Amino acid sequence: MKRFRPAILAFLLLLPSCGSPRRAARNMQTAPAIPPLVDSADIRASRQRALEIMDSIELARVKGPEKENLDPRKEDEGRPAATTSLVDQLLEYAHTFIGTPYRLGASGPEQFDCSGFTSYVFRAYGYELPHSSAAQFKQCRPVEDFIDLQKGDLVFFGARNSIRNIGHVGIVVDIDERRGMFHFIHASTSHGVEVQRSTQPYFMMRYIGAGRILPDNI
Repeated sequence: MKRFRPAILAFLLLLPSCGSPRRAARNMQTAPAIPPLVDSADIRASRQRALEIMDSIELARVKGPEKENLDPRKEDEGRPAATTSLVDQLLEYAHTFIGTPYRLGASGPEQFDCSGFTSYVFRAYGYELPHSSAAQFKQCRPVEDFIDLQKGDLVFFGARNSIRNIGHVGIVVDIDERRGMFHFIHASTSHGVEVQRSTQPYFMMRYIGAGRILPDNI
């Protein structure tokens, strides 16, 4: 029996760490607290919120700021616009003089006669025309047929007192092939610079022909 006393004594020395209730309580108070387990439902909810935030960030990146989502017609802004043709530029410039009064011998820009108007407009684009409708007719390349008529061509009409002699000139604005007519801009004696149609009786009776100053098909 004496042989086992040291072993029993060693065993008893270990008992105080969990022996008396008072000492056990003191040990529990000094031990570090163990955090409670997180509920799995909370984890799922947090993960769902994180996914929603990530989705909203990605959507904003794809769409861009709301203020930029304006008119879809503006999606091409910033790209170079198609170059306006020379004839369209010339006609647009000619239209800026609509209403300018007529005066015989005037070459603009405050007043024009017919050849003064055409020479002034073409000079702005590098084409020198004489201040005479008859002389301009001789300078043009002839346009023989109506089907060959183009915007920007010059059209010539007979004078008031002699319909066989060139006395008036204008610039073709557009052609209506179906109706066999065209509109032209010119300096008229009655209304100054204006647009009229070729089918008006006065001009139908006096139409002589057309000529081209600008390059073909521009």
